[in-house]
Amino acid sequence: MKLWHCEAARSLRPLWALEEMGLDFELTTMPFPPRYAHPGFKELNPLGTIPYFTDGDVVMTESTAICLYLVEKYERYEFGLEKDHPEYADYLNWLFQSDATFTFPQAIYLRYSRFETKERQSPQVAEDYRKWYLARLRWLDAHIESREYLCAARFTIADMAVGYALYLGHAMLKIGDDYSPQVKDYLARLEQRPAFQRAVAYRVDTG
Repeated sequence: MKLWHCEAARSLRPLWALEEMGLDFELTTMPFPPRYAHPGFKELNPLGTIPYFTDGDVVMTESTAICLYLVEKYERYEFGLEKDHPEYADYLNWLFQSDATFTFPQAIYLRYSRFETKERQSPQVAEDYRKWYLARLRWLDAHIESREYLCAARFTIADMAVGYALYLGHAMLKIGDDYSPQVKDYLARLEQRPAFQRAVAYRVDTG
């Protein structure tokens, strides 16, 4: 298996999953944005996005889907739920919510507060999407108040997927101070995991 990764980007989700599962993989860590900063990457992945993941003939570009693939393909159900589990639907919902609901407004916030040229930045758009992201945490706020993890009273890839969004909001967007106390505690638990710490420690390859 091979994973192309940028520090603190969505590729952290599958990188964290690979570290948790102890699977063998090759890693290329690139500067961001890779389509401009890593020569040849766009020829490899025409989208120019990360993650980019291969496993034999398998090619994938969606971070949460890669995590789910690893559980299903390699039967690592200690990190996931099988379809007959009573919380299976909830598990799937958190997996898809992690990107469609949480990471999407973060990406808009980052674009219009940092990544656009100065003349195209929009503080109002950025602030609107910052508030949108925080509002989308309401379900999580209530759900995690009496739980240690999201599903089945144990750590799963759902926690990796949602945890990455929370980490991005805290570490990169600098709005983690606006998280509820229970979400702050939840994120702190996830960040203490050795596999997470290994994943965030990877830096850009220098040669």
